[in-house]
Amino acid sequence: MFKILRRLVEFTGKYKTRIRTSYIFSFLKGILLNVPLILCFYAISFFMEGTMDAKKCLYIGLIMAGGLALQAVCEHISNVLQSATGYMVFADTRMRLGDHLRKLPMGYFTEGNIGKISAVLSTDMVFIEECCMGVLSELVSFMIAQGIMVVMMFVMDVRLGILSAVVVAAFVAVGNLMLKMSQKHSVVKQEAAESLTEEVLDFAEGIGIIKSFNLLGERSGKLTAEFKRSCDESINYEVAYTPFSRGLYLVYGIGTSLVLALSGILYSKGLISDVYLVGMVLFLFNIFLPIRSYYGQMARLTVTEASLDRIEEVFAAEELKDEGVKALAQNTSSDTQIEYDNVSFGYTEADVLKNVSFEIKKGTMTALVGPSGGGKSTIASLLARFWDIKEGRILVNGENIKDVSLGSLMDQISMVFQRVYLFQDTVYNNIAIARPDATKEEVIEAAKKARCYEFIMQLPEGFDTVIGEGGASLSGGEKQRISIARCILKDAPIVILDEATASVDADNERAIQEAISELCRDKTLLVIAHRLKTIKDADQILVVSGGQIIERGDHKSLMEKNGTYAHMVSLQAS
Repeated sequence: MFKILRRLVEFTGKYKTRIRTSYIFSFLKGILLNVPLILCFYAISFFMEGTMDAKKCLYIGLIMAGGLALQAVCEHISNVLQSATGYMVFADTRMRLGDHLRKLPMGYFTEGNIGKISAVLSTDMVFIEECCMGVLSELVSFMIAQGIMVVMMFVMDVRLGILSAVVVAAFVAVGNLMLKMSQKHSVVKQEAAESLTEEVLDFAEGIGIIKSFNLLGERSGKLTAEFKRSCDESINYEVAYTPFSRGLYLVYGIGTSLVLALSGILYSKGLISDVYLVGMVLFLFNIFLPIRSYYGQMARLTVTEASLDRIEEVFAAEELKDEGVKALAQNTSSDTQIEYDNVSFGYTEADVLKNVSFEIKKGTMTALVGPSGGGKSTIASLLARFWDIKEGRILVNGENIKDVSLGSLMDQISMVFQRVYLFQDTVYNNIAIARPDATKEEVIEAAKKARCYEFIMQLPEGFDTVIGEGGASLSGGEKQRISIARCILKDAPIVILDEATASVDADNERAIQEAISELCRDKTLLVIAHRLKTIKDADQILVVSGGQIIERGDHKSLMEKNGTYAHMVSLQAS
C-alpha cells in the first residue's frame, strides 16, 4: 500500500513538495475535526465536577469557533496543495504525452495502440486527477491519526491499548487481502476498458463501410460483446470487493463493541474514572474510523496503479531518434537533392524495401508507380522520417537525414496525401498552421493559388468559419485544396505528392490540378502516381514492385521497353 502512495507521489515530479506539504495541513484538519468532541468532553467533565461557570463556557465557545475557522483554513490549503496540484500535474502530463506522441514512429499508431492512447487520455488520467490526487494527504493523515488514537488508548489504560492494537492488526489483515484482490481485478478491468475503447473507435471510423456492406448486425455484435465484457468485469470487481468491504465494517463494529465492553468492565472495577468513561463513549466511534477510512480510499487507489502502468507504458514507447544537431543545408553545389543509397526497411522482421537506390535532381519530378503493396508509400514516408530505415542511407542536399534535426528536415518538405485531415478550427487557422508567423495577406494569397478562395468566401464566416473535426463539413475536393494551400504557404523546396486527384470528382479535379501546379512550381517532386496519364511528363519514373525498383526511366523509354510500366499504361487506357 505504501508502494502505491510513493509511486503516485513520485509521478507528480516537480510538484511532489506541494503534495508532501499538504500532509501537514490535512493532518491538522484531522485533529481539528476532533476539537468539538474534546471540548464536549471537558464541558461534561466540568459539569460532573460542579466547576462549570460562565467564563469557562465563553472559553469553550471561543475555542470551538476558532477550531472550526482553522479547520476551514487547513482544508482550503490542503485542497489547493493536492487537488489543484493534481490538475496541474496532468495538464503537464498531457502536454508531455502530446510531445511524446509527436516523436513516435508512425508504425506505433498502426499497431492497435489508438485505443490505449484514447483510454489513457479519457479514462486513466481523468480518474487519477479527479478521484485520487485529492486523497493523498488524507491517507497519510489517516495513518498518523490512527497511531495517535492507539497511543491515547495506551495512556488511558494498557489493556485498552493492547485491545486497540489487536483490532488495528485485524483491520490490516483484512484490508491487505482486499487490496491484493483489488489490484488483480483492476488490471483486468482496465484492460477491458481499453479493449472497449478500441472497438468503439473502430466501429465509429468504419461506420460507412459497415453500413454499405450491411454489417451492422455483425459489427454491432462485436461492440455489444465488448460492452458486456466491460460490464461483467466491473460487476466481478464489485462482487469480489464486497466481502472484504463487509469484513472491514465487521471488524470496525466488533472492535468498537469490544473497546466499549472493556471500558465498562474497567469502570465497574474502579480502574478508570467516570470522566474517562464519558470520554470513551464520546470518542468511541472515532477510535478506528481513520483506519477504516484509509482502506476505503486505498481500494480506489489500486485502480490508480493499473492506470499508472498504462500511462507509463505509452510513455515507454521508443521515440524516433532525433540526435541530429545541425540544420539541413539548403543550398549545395550538387544537382542531386535527394538520394536513396541501398535502403532496406521492414515494419516487422520481414523487409518491405530491399536495397532501393535512386537519385532525384533539383527541380525535377520523380514518379513512383506500381502495384498496391509494392512499397511506393513506404519510400515516400521514409524521406519524411515517419520511420527509420534498417540499412542504407537517405541523403537530402548531401546530408544523411539521420544527422540533421527532424525539425530542420520537415522545414524542407511539404506533403499532400489523398486522405486529408483538417482540425476543428477556423479555415484560416487550418491554412496558417503551415507557417504560424505568416501574415493575413500571405494566407489569403495561398488560398487563391490553391483555388479555394472562392468557396471559402461563400462559407458563413469566410476564413473565420469553424469547420468540423477532420473537415467533416467540407467536400473531399475542398479539403484537398485547403491542404494544398497549407503547402503553398509553407513553400518548402521538396514536395511529396500522393496523387491528390485520384479520388475526387471531375468538377474538383481541374481546380486541384491547377492548385498542384501552383504548389509544384520550381519544386523537387516525389509523386506517388495512381493515374499514369498524369505523370507522362515526369523526369523519372520508378516502377516499384515487391519492395524493389524493377524499372526506371522516362515515359518514352519505359514504353519502348514494353515491360511492366507499358502493361500498366495499356490496362488503364483500355
